[in-house]
Amino acid sequence: MKEPMPRLDERFSDPAARAVPWATTRAALESAQLSWITTVRSDGRPHVTPLVAVWLDEALYFTTGPEEQKAVNLDGNSQVALTTGCSRWDEGLDVVVEGVAERVTERAVLERLAAAWAGKWDGQWQFHATDDGFSHADGGVALVFAVRPAKILAFTKGAFSQTGYTPAE
Repeated sequence: MKEPMPRLDERFSDPAARAVPWATTRAALESAQLSWITTVRSDGRPHVTPLVAVWLDEALYFTTGPEEQKAVNLDGNSQVALTTGCSRWDEGLDVVVEGVAERVTERAVLERLAAAWAGKWDGQWQFHATDDGFSHADGGVALVFAVRPAKILAFTKGAFSQTGYTPAE
């Protein structure tokens, strides 16, 4: 896959701002220890919660228990937004990924994802691939979802900019 092309949105950027290179945004997604997911409840209200996500193969992956609110929400509306970044106003990079959450059940992909999660937070995230998703050592079950980005935005702070990424043709 070719790299997405960054496009600075001058309406929301300082006059001297430059577009954030894709490599910088991808690195932020890969290294993020915490992300936030927004799903939509059946009555239209948003539901926002923190989670640990993994960027792999040009998609952002996350897990949820089958009874958790986000899993219930995804049953009715698979549109999501995942965000990560820095809570400071004057420094850092914030990234928003919008797209459709799709269940992942292919065992080979789940094995690779389990290994990727094991690399998060010094190995504190240990999953075992099953035919439906992941299992935990304590017997818990996790559904796995992939979000292939429909839209990605990166926001720099300090020297403020908003960069969107257009998929490469």
